Amino acid sequence: MKMWNSDHGSRTLRLFQGGALLLVAWGFLFGSTALLAQNPRPASAAASVPTGSSPAGTVPDVAPSDVPTAPIAASLDTMTALNDKAKLSNGDTVSYRVIEEQQAPILLTVSDSGELTVPLVGIVSAKGKTCKQVAYELKPLLEKQYFYHATVIVGLETFSTHPLGKVYLMGQVLKQGAVEIPSNENLTVSQAILLVGGLADFADKKKVKLVHKKADGTTQTTIVNLVDILEKGHTDRDPVVQPEDTIIVPQRLINF
Repeated sequence: MKMWNSDHGSRTLRLFQGGALLLVAWGFLFGSTALLAQNPRPASAAASVPTGSSPAGTVPDVAPSDVPTAPIAASLDTMTALNDKAKLSNGDTVSYRVIEEQQAPILLTVSDSGELTVPLVGIVSAKGKTCKQVAYELKPLLEKQYFYHATVIVGLETFSTHPLGKVYLMGQVLKQGAVEIPSNENLTVSQAILLVGGLADFADKKKVKLVHKKADGTTQTTIVNLVDILEKGHTDRDPVVQPEDTIIVPQRLINF
């Protein structure tokens, strides 16, 4: 009887231990399943998700090439903002492009004859015109044969260092002769006189003559009062000289 009880107790103990192990295993399995339910995909797996197939609630990985971009010409029209002040001269360099081509700008130089050689168009006059004027003149030429719509961008890159020409000074100035007109600068009568050292002692400041030769061969003479300009500050009365103009400073009739 005692042996049976002892054997029965051993079997009961083994059954109890086996059940406890089963409960532990079941608890571990249940806990792991709950954890996976809360975090179904590890962080490393999320990083390996192919583009366009990211899990719900996350931001998809999008390659730069997949982002749609609007055509430049559809969103940008800058012709109205082009430089309309500075006039082009021989030797000036401009950048040129047509936005619809989607190509990098190219550099063009105004030739000694005052012209630009433009791709697809050919030779066009540029001297004395602004970048904006040139662009708007090229636009219909390009649209006539090559583009349905052409957005032409012309920008001034560098000024020429070559002088525009010369103005000649005669009469009552300290040094008679020629003065070069700087490229893309407005040289006035009073400034030209100052470049030769100023007026002589017996100069008539009120009757300086600016003689301009027109294209038809005739001349136009303007009387300039240097007293108003230099002493009274009326700089708006100081004419801008042109190449081949002549400035004549007469002598006062009464020298005292």
